[in-house]
Amino acid sequence: MASKKRLGGVIPALLIPFKEDGSVDHALLEKQVEYLVSKGVQGIFINGSTGESAYVSTEEKAEIVKTVSRVARGKTNLCAACIQPSTEQTLKEVKVMEKLDPDFIVAVTPYYFKVDQAIILEHYRTIASASSVPVIAYDIPSCTHNKIYLETILKIAEIPNIVGIKDSSGDFITFCRAISQPVKEGFSWIQGDDYLDAASFLMGAHGIVTGTGNVWIDPYMELYRAIEEGNRQKALECQTRINALCEVFQVVGGRVIPGIKAATYLLGRSHRWMRQRAMTLKDEEVAKVRSVLVGLGLL
Repeated sequence: MASKKRLGGVIPALLIPFKEDGSVDHALLEKQVEYLVSKGVQGIFINGSTGESAYVSTEEKAEIVKTVSRVARGKTNLCAACIQPSTEQTLKEVKVMEKLDPDFIVAVTPYYFKVDQAIILEHYRTIASASSVPVIAYDIPSCTHNKIYLETILKIAEIPNIVGIKDSSGDFITFCRAISQPVKEGFSWIQGDDYLDAASFLMGAHGIVTGTGNVWIDPYMELYRAIEEGNRQKALECQTRINALCEVFQVVGGRVIPGIKAATYLLGRSHRWMRQRAMTLKDEEVAKVRSVLVGLGLL
């Protein structure tokens, strides 16, 4: 199946506001989606790592997609991630998500057990063949422990119905080597590391997925406009602001999602609670995050 839409631009990886009892707060979720859509984002990445999806059931994920769709359908691309450890489990979740009519399906490599590149390639071929929705490959070896190597990336890029890859490996050398290679028309290169956004755009990336943009999406949108205008200096200035925003998790020891969630909570669009309750930042840690927001003029 050929994609009718081109994946690109600024695509926030949506956080999920959980109440203290662990249930999803759909009212706050709508508020967060409304904020992002109002800023003109080109897509929303639903049920990914920032959404703590490894701890969320398929049924809950479906309800989350429904909530996002009520607010955002027709206004931006909806990318529904299916984060499961095996090909079979991924396929089952894909079938659930297909019924909700997302613009794209996202799939990570198999995880938990170490697998070789041939298995990764077969995993994506199977998913792409079975899905009625265009598929985005997602390389995040810090979570899956199965990195996609350059040669495999280029083979994945040629699989029919796979329309892009989100690279959250932090391996900018491989990203640059891959993006310079000829692949099928319409394939999108998407950067998933906030610190590499401007550099990736300057290398020819089509888009970025940002978790930290949940807190403050403006510098990401300004970065994309600067790239479109060919304003390299402005792009680098935006990256400096993004780097400063990333301090919301650096000040708490690099705990990315808890820091992002605490910052968005302080701005009134989330709860501070992590699904794995013990991962939630303590009061003194939230105070450190607050100081970053104050320094940025957001509070």
